[in-house]
Amino acid sequence: MQIERRKPLTARVGLVAVGHHTYWDQFEGLLDDLMSKFGVLKDRVTECGVEVEAFGMVDQAEGAYAALPRIKGANLDLLFVDMVTYATSSTWGVLVRDLDIPIVLVALQPLKAMDYAHGSTYMQLCNDDFCSVPEFTGVALRMGRPVPPVILGTLYDDPVADAEIAEWCQIAKVLHDLKTARLGLMGHVLEAMLDMHTDPAAVTRAFGSHVVLCEPDDILKQYRDVSDPQAQAKAREILAFFDTPDPVSDPLTSKLSDADLDMAARVAVALEAFIEQKGLDGLAYYYEAEEGSEMRRVVTNLIVGNSLLTGAGFPMCGEFDVKTCVAMMIMDRLDIGGSFAEFHPIDFVRDSVLVGHDGPHHINIAEGKPVLRSLAKYHGKPGSGASVEFQIKEGPITMLSIGVKANGEFKFVLAEGESLRGPIPPTGNTNTHGTFRPDVRTFLKNWVAEGPTHHFALGIGHHADTIAKVAECLGIEAVNVTAGLV
Repeated sequence: MQIERRKPLTARVGLVAVGHHTYWDQFEGLLDDLMSKFGVLKDRVTECGVEVEAFGMVDQAEGAYAALPRIKGANLDLLFVDMVTYATSSTWGVLVRDLDIPIVLVALQPLKAMDYAHGSTYMQLCNDDFCSVPEFTGVALRMGRPVPPVILGTLYDDPVADAEIAEWCQIAKVLHDLKTARLGLMGHVLEAMLDMHTDPAAVTRAFGSHVVLCEPDDILKQYRDVSDPQAQAKAREILAFFDTPDPVSDPLTSKLSDADLDMAARVAVALEAFIEQKGLDGLAYYYEAEEGSEMRRVVTNLIVGNSLLTGAGFPMCGEFDVKTCVAMMIMDRLDIGGSFAEFHPIDFVRDSVLVGHDGPHHINIAEGKPVLRSLAKYHGKPGSGASVEFQIKEGPITMLSIGVKANGEFKFVLAEGESLRGPIPPTGNTNTHGTFRPDVRTFLKNWVAEGPTHHFALGIGHHADTIAKVAECLGIEAVNVTAGLV
């Protein structure tokens, strides 16, 4: 079973062809053939689940100036420039100078090799996709702009090129949501965690996301309005999704009680109503409230509801860590998970480290059916109630921590490793055995040397290179501490 995504993945991707206007009178039919190539690329991009805005052929400076306001007005997340044949850089200079969106050059020739025995200038021009790429990248530098990435290959039967197109469309989906996201921030930093403090204005500056300052009373109000039928329906949904085993070794745990299930269900209903009312795309929170109060019972029982929402595409992050909420959103929009995590004890026998956390998780990346246990206390925090426990799917994993440097800028710290099947402590918390090159001891030293925050988002698959491209699009430093080792 998986939680159905309620936040659709989408982006607005532009597509423009470039060529050389002199050719059209010289070679009858060439423009039509080149635009047929353009149509193939348009269909391929559309298949990646994005909205495509095609701007046709730009074949001289005048066309570039005419296209520029249309491209700007399309509110794009990414622009593909289709190098259908040689094009002078006058078709490009004004675009790269004035557009403030990621641009990717696409050079996909129809033939895997020229038919040399029957070769012609016409055939060459149809396959001259790479010819002006060096001219374009050089002009980007002269314009003081980043050198654009290049997708290079063949138009047909090229899985490498197809994967790169899909990757950039996925990156566009990340950028699309980041720049419009409303991230709730509720409560305060858990006292003494200096690495949790984040300036909301810095989040908007770096990612575009708006941080919505929320009151715990807004959830309490929704909680008081939850009806018995709503709570019972949500409880049935929870029991269908989670196992509720007997306790094992931890005296803090017990089999999920009816009272804890009812509380978790009511808070889950309230939380969904709160998210809808505030128009939130995610939430970072921490609040303690008065001991014995109704408010404390509510704000300390968000775990189950948050996990359901995270799986549905709304990253929910504990300990007030809005930076990690952003990291979780990046992974979710790449469709690779994005669970709230930190390091737990090291297993020097298996050369692994337990990675996980108490609190909310992306349960769609669980290995098997996730578990709910009742906890007599949440260690290090107030409250008690239902808590989520599972292992991450076995196989490759990626970690993203977003730290803050001394100058206030964000920094992405990345790593790739493997999630291994193995025993985890039955404590009502998520854990998985992570192994990393070259060995766990060296890896952890390398990781902390980059200055991450102590939390990170945990996803499945190896995607550090893709996330580094997201960082590059945002102008943020990114370091992969396992680069070349996995």
